[in-house]
Amino acid sequence: MSAYAVGHKVPDSDSICSAIALSYLKKVTGEDVKPARLGELSPETLFILETFGLEQPELKLTFADTDGIYVVDHSDRIQGPDDIDDTTVLGIIDHHKLGDITTSTPLECWIRPVGCTNTIIKMMYDFHSVEIPKNIAGAMMCAILSDTVIFKSPTCTTADIKCVEALAEIAGIEDYKALGMEMFKVKSAVEGTPIRDLVLRDFKDFNMHGKKVGIGQLEVIDLSVFDSMKQDFLADLAALKTEGQRHSVMLLLTDIMREGSEVLVVSDNADLTDKAYGKSLVDGKVWIDGIMSRKKQVVPPLQDSLA
Repeated sequence: MSAYAVGHKVPDSDSICSAIALSYLKKVTGEDVKPARLGELSPETLFILETFGLEQPELKLTFADTDGIYVVDHSDRIQGPDDIDDTTVLGIIDHHKLGDITTSTPLECWIRPVGCTNTIIKMMYDFHSVEIPKNIAGAMMCAILSDTVIFKSPTCTTADIKCVEALAEIAGIEDYKALGMEMFKVKSAVEGTPIRDLVLRDFKDFNMHGKKVGIGQLEVIDLSVFDSMKQDFLADLAALKTEGQRHSVMLLLTDIMREGSEVLVVSDNADLTDKAYGKSLVDGKVWIDGIMSRKKQVVPPLQDSLA
């Protein structure tokens, strides 16, 4: 049997590229670890893998028959494998708040307040003095650019920027910001995509003081691409709320050029955004200037407001 590196449900580019990069590092350092995924890949992630000639990780939903898992890009149980209690968590590599995964045995933990899990994995490669293959370096670089919104996100740190520069050199990418914009153009091509697919493209559930809250995010170059979709989005958020017995469902429509987000909300609390962000909903929507990061700007005040 093998061990696996696996990210969260509804995987984004960081989850997938982290699983690939960590698996390679572990193999070089003597562990049999394979990358896995808990869902289908987004157009952006497919673009990254195709650009650098990397295969999709195995779609694997159960891990009881493995030698354990390395959890990447999350540490909340609700976001990970459903049978996590039936396997051994060998390690956690993450850049989010500390979640509620617990273990009965010691484990490896690399948790840093940086913009992307792949930044931490670059540090791990450096720590072990392992050379990063060109194609993996390119994918790691793109994941960091995606998670930090090409350094525009408030989660971006000097470490993220330095890692992108180092990985771009390894990958032979001269203009990494131009490649980053290509990625976001792929993200912005939403026409013809089913509403549910868009809502779930980057969607996470959170347990906030016993209340299940789902938060999705779509990052685009121009928010006008969603003008004709907003009522359909709200209808689908209402359906998701009922289907998942959620207290609240939110969708962030993030404009990376204007550096802010329009937030769509369906909730048991009509004053949800008033309490969390000091902004009132109008017809289920509110624009919040400067909101770019779900993990840093959206989740913490929301969680506090629901206490």
